[in-house]
Amino acid sequence: MNQIQTKYIFVTGGVTSSLGKGIIAASLAKLLQARGYRTTIQKFDPYINVDPGTLNPYEHGECYVTDDGAETDLDLGHYERFLNVPTSQANNVTTGRVYLSVIEKERRGEFLGKTVQVVPHITNEIKERMQLLGNSGNFDIVITEIGGTVGDIESLPYIESVRQLVWELGESNGIVIHLTLVPYLAAAGELKTKPTQHSVKTLMESGIKADILVCRTERELSDELRQKLALFCNVKREAVIQSIDASTIYEVPNLMLEEGLDVVALKKLNLPKKAAPDLRNWNTFLHRLKHPKHTVNVGLVGKYVELQDSYKSILESFIHAGAANQTKVNVVSIHSEYIDETNAAEQLQDLDGILVAPGFGGRGIEGKIDTVRYSREKNIPFFGICLGMQMAIIEYSRNVLGLKHANSIEMNEETSHPVISIMENQKNITDKGGTMRLGAWKCDIATGTLAHQIYDQDQIEERHRHRYEFNNAYKEQLEKAGLVCSGINPETGLVEIIELKNHPFFIGVQYHPEYKSTVANPHPIFVSFVAAMVKHKNK
Repeated sequence: MNQIQTKYIFVTGGVTSSLGKGIIAASLAKLLQARGYRTTIQKFDPYINVDPGTLNPYEHGECYVTDDGAETDLDLGHYERFLNVPTSQANNVTTGRVYLSVIEKERRGEFLGKTVQVVPHITNEIKERMQLLGNSGNFDIVITEIGGTVGDIESLPYIESVRQLVWELGESNGIVIHLTLVPYLAAAGELKTKPTQHSVKTLMESGIKADILVCRTERELSDELRQKLALFCNVKREAVIQSIDASTIYEVPNLMLEEGLDVVALKKLNLPKKAAPDLRNWNTFLHRLKHPKHTVNVGLVGKYVELQDSYKSILESFIHAGAANQTKVNVVSIHSEYIDETNAAEQLQDLDGILVAPGFGGRGIEGKIDTVRYSREKNIPFFGICLGMQMAIIEYSRNVLGLKHANSIEMNEETSHPVISIMENQKNITDKGGTMRLGAWKCDIATGTLAHQIYDQDQIEERHRHRYEFNNAYKEQLEKAGLVCSGINPETGLVEIIELKNHPFFIGVQYHPEYKSTVANPHPIFVSFVAAMVKHKNK
């Protein structure tokens, strides 16, 4: 049987950023997947950083890590949460990575002395990367989201690459969806199409005709308005899709189904509709999400709490785990810089559980340690992720073991008790991008522990993104004092999970479980943590 040619869908954005290209791409992919097509999504970002790994979360939200250790854009998190299929290095490309690759080829003499230019060398590199996943033979449809806004200088090479690729792929093998804004002007009392017209015109100046228009709007688009958009933007009437504000991003696939986005896309790609999308499990999740039986308040203690996107995967994991428990999880953001021994009780007493978040650097550290102490002593369900686990170890070392100056060498290189340290083989590396334990690592779980009860497995694999580790020189002392090291990495002997026995729920993990939580598979630790909070509240 001949394999069908891979089809390509490109998603561009206009008028303004943050319209939700990632959610539209993920929703369309979900519908195509639910119809039986093997679908994947990739993101091309126009910034010059080689990857988001060195970006401050305030700049670009969280950095999302894949199984193969790629530090990527947070939109890949949406792709995984919607599709329940792991992404990889190939799913996220930045301008920095493209130029780095082309410059390295030039240095090796691969261009045979030619003048290296944006067209064709940069655009060829982009096109090659756009087709990597398609050429693997694993996918029927590849959706490519182009970051930024049409008309930006940065995204021009991507737009030109899309133009060339759509032309090269030929009729009905590549289509362009343009996401745009139809704003409502309160003073005039009407929706305005002009920004969309200008955006489509800008796209056409680059040689690309939009096949489908997805219009972000706060109000319903009238039939008359859709007709006008179709006429002025040169698209078919059925290809004017409304994307109205939703109460949760997880409603968007159903909204796109109602609008017929998947049907129009398949028609343009000359593909059969196959069966109607099977969204039964998805809708069961949505029903549970919208009809909770319990409510809990969890404190998210971190130092980037002003920006919601800094902890995007954690917030989404609470939504998945909340639905699994039929519980509405209210996340209360608490800035760790403003917590200390004197006000910890006041800030934390009304919470049903506390999560101490990941992060880097010394800011807000003491506040996290005081938070851990409060949850440990007051028997409030506690969950520490990455730096959060390390804070739990420091707190236990100081207040139970009596090592008053215990610390991480990340915060104090001269500490007399470096209970958190750096591995020997990383000490000489100065390049920030290269010193981390990244991607999926195995972990053996001890039987009879909380971790084993949660996972119900002897070995798991979880994703990492950190530079400092539990210092095994203190392991015996801490275990004698009651700290349980319940998860160990089999290759390195490094501690992955710690917990406390006589506590309603106290667990710290060195990895990032939030990266693996999806609608179809909510993460077991988050599910257990929410259940523990419900139990604690009802007590």
